[in-house]
Amino acid sequence: MMLCRFLSLLGFDPLKHSVKIELIAGLTTFMTMSYILAVNPLILGETGMDKGALFSATVVSSIIATLVMAFYAKMPFALAPGMGLNAFFAYTIVLTMGYSWQEALAAVFVEGVAFILLTVFKAREAIVNAIPLNLRYSISVGIGLFIAYMGLKNGGIIVASDTTVTTIGPWTAASLLAAIGVVIGGILLALGLRSALVITIVIITIVGIPFGVTNIPADFTLVSLPQSMAPVAFHLDFSQFLALDLNYYIVVFALLFMDLFDTLGTLVGASTSAGMGDPKTGKIPGINRALMADAVGTACGALCGTNTVTTYVESSTGIAEGGRTGLTSFTVAILFLVALFLSPLFLIIPYAATTSALVLVGVMMMGTISKIDFADFTEAVPCFITIITMPFTASISEGIVLGMLSYVFMKVCTGRFKDLSIMMYILAAFFILKYILD
Repeated sequence: MMLCRFLSLLGFDPLKHSVKIELIAGLTTFMTMSYILAVNPLILGETGMDKGALFSATVVSSIIATLVMAFYAKMPFALAPGMGLNAFFAYTIVLTMGYSWQEALAAVFVEGVAFILLTVFKAREAIVNAIPLNLRYSISVGIGLFIAYMGLKNGGIIVASDTTVTTIGPWTAASLLAAIGVVIGGILLALGLRSALVITIVIITIVGIPFGVTNIPADFTLVSLPQSMAPVAFHLDFSQFLALDLNYYIVVFALLFMDLFDTLGTLVGASTSAGMGDPKTGKIPGINRALMADAVGTACGALCGTNTVTTYVESSTGIAEGGRTGLTSFTVAILFLVALFLSPLFLIIPYAATTSALVLVGVMMMGTISKIDFADFTEAVPCFITIITMPFTASISEGIVLGMLSYVFMKVCTGRFKDLSIMMYILAAFFILKYILD
């Protein structure tokens, strides 16, 4: 009786759903997204943050957000600190723009609170509808190129060059293993193996041991108590927000923009493909609650000490296995809890092993480029500017800003005013003011 009551809290109906299928779906989702446990501490660690604390923060924030999804939204989606969003945090906000990681965490928290308010007042549609569809596609492509570039750089496959900015690096054991990892991961994905990214990371980590690429500490243990989050948790610095720093506000907007579209795209895409939407209206039941789980996860993630938490597209693998209720996401949360005690294992994973995940996620994000209308130059030029700006400047926010500005200019100069929403004019004025004040 208690079990039935518990399952009902997760939206599970024994007449419609199977416990076995939901558990398998949860395991499948976890296996396809668990690469974030290796990648996130490495990326955010570039800012000087403690990697052990980052691992715990990544796990805890994932657990909190996924449990909210399980019990509040009762949907089969899992959440964790987002790819692309972590690169934006580390390489753009901190390393390029010069903000401290504490200030970056505050920006993530403000974005999370803003997302909560937008969800409560159901204002997210206004923002979504204001941004042209082609620009949304180009942002995904640009972020994909950016994180692939960072993966190649971290793996030593490309290095700095005085003549061409970047070039192919020397073939060392690390860079060779990184390149092999990309090929192996690509082959496994082509064969339809859902855990391809995780398996590739494991293979390269193991092979890297005899070559000195994977360094195992003398006191290594497979299982340990969770590492403290104290070095990164609750270290939020709101000074730039209170100082009315316009560039900082741009950062918050960019975070909100990326999180909103990333989440909506995943929720709508996966739900629609699984037939979870209303067959007449196409609306997804409970999507507002799912968005709230994402927003709460982001705010909690910032307090824990990590970047924006978002709904993972890898959830679609579990849904494909038949996951339909919160029991699937609850299973993912429990598996994250188990992983919390395996931090020594995840923290020995080298950059060479994670290169494949970054590059291949970039490949997946490139898919939306086929949806961009390149026949219309008022659409194609701004999209192209957005795409190339992100990897070439190592700044996702600059790509968004220049893409939107060029879109408005192209439309205005060709007399196509009807293609622009009032929100786009407001944002353009805001971005122009940013460059004037700089």
